[in-house]
Amino acid sequence: MSETVLITGAGRGLGLEFAYQYARDGWKVHACCRDLTHAEDLLALEARFPDQIDLHTLDVNKDGQIKALDRVLGDTTLDLLINNAGYYGPKGVAFGSLERELWRQVLETNTLSPIMLAQALYPRVAASQGKTIAFLSSKVGSITDNSSGGGYYYRSSKTALNQAVKSLSIDLEGAGVKVLALHPGWVQTDMGGPNALITAEESVRGMRTVLENMEPNQSGTFLDYMGNLIEW
Repeated sequence: MSETVLITGAGRGLGLEFAYQYARDGWKVHACCRDLTHAEDLLALEARFPDQIDLHTLDVNKDGQIKALDRVLGDTTLDLLINNAGYYGPKGVAFGSLERELWRQVLETNTLSPIMLAQALYPRVAASQGKTIAFLSSKVGSITDNSSGGGYYYRSSKTALNQAVKSLSIDLEGAGVKVLALHPGWVQTDMGGPNALITAEESVRGMRTVLENMEPNQSGTFLDYMGNLIEW
């Protein structure tokens, strides 16, 4: 019996690459995207792997869509839940120009929504064989690593996510669910830009290896795509 993964933000970038690699390797993939009508690459991937990929419309910031997704999944169990959907927000915003509503939007997408989705779907993960929830974080959320300042919106959203992931790992330990925050590296995506150091294929391949080799005592940690521990 094949393993099952659900991926948010699968319309492009790392989410699309996750969907491709897992489908290629025989997993059942539930690929979620905010706007499927404009997700040409994801639609093409579904056409390539029609038996492996199911597509779902999901705006992670809308609780009604999260509930609808849960209903549509029926009795599906999830070996792996990948919270990939994210939002950087406006770039280059310096102290003195911060705006409350823009900050709130970044926190909503990167911090609140992944945890709310995990809350809705964790029984499906707990009932599976894989029992793993992954959250795509970022090294810029590391307080220890912050030596350049700035990036208030995105940095704080990932720092807060990391704290929530740590709490979640403790709360779900009794159910045997492993929880991990992952730094994908500086990746050549729309967010990372063309000058980034690694490709989406390299990043996802590395993160998959980390997840496949993850031990229960690593639950609640913050690792990069090569398995290196990142300080909080």
